[in-house]
Amino acid sequence: MLLFVVAITYNALAQSKDAILGKWLNPSGEGQIEIYKKGDKYFGKLVWLKEPNLNGKPKIDSKNPEASLQNRPLWGLEILKNFVYDEGKWTDGTIYDPKSGKTYSCNLTLKSNDILNVRGYVGISLLGRTEIFRRIK
Repeated sequence: MLLFVVAITYNALAQSKDAILGKWLNPSGEGQIEIYKKGDKYFGKLVWLKEPNLNGKPKIDSKNPEASLQNRPLWGLEILKNFVYDEGKWTDGTIYDPKSGKTYSCNLTLKSNDILNVRGYVGISLLGRTEIFRRIK
């Protein structure tokens, strides 16, 4: 009986850890981010852009501060990196903003099954901004 309870508890915990997996629409509706897992960490990449091309060519990461990365396409770009699950939220990750070329510290929190709060900040979380991503069904 104890083994059964442990198995049920572990399964519930694993499900809550992976609750953010899937595709999400950013607040502007311009992009979709797919959140996935590598090992014990969570990542997200751009899998759809409302306007994927500029002047007939795929949009590139032109604002990246590293010149060697400025020609990579935005489609498929990993913008969420290295999140770890900790007591109901995903912390210690970063979010990259291709519009500015800046990377911010970031935490993710599920407000419901279909609403993800994405908080980017510099220094401490108090000094940041939260955006709402909506799950794509």
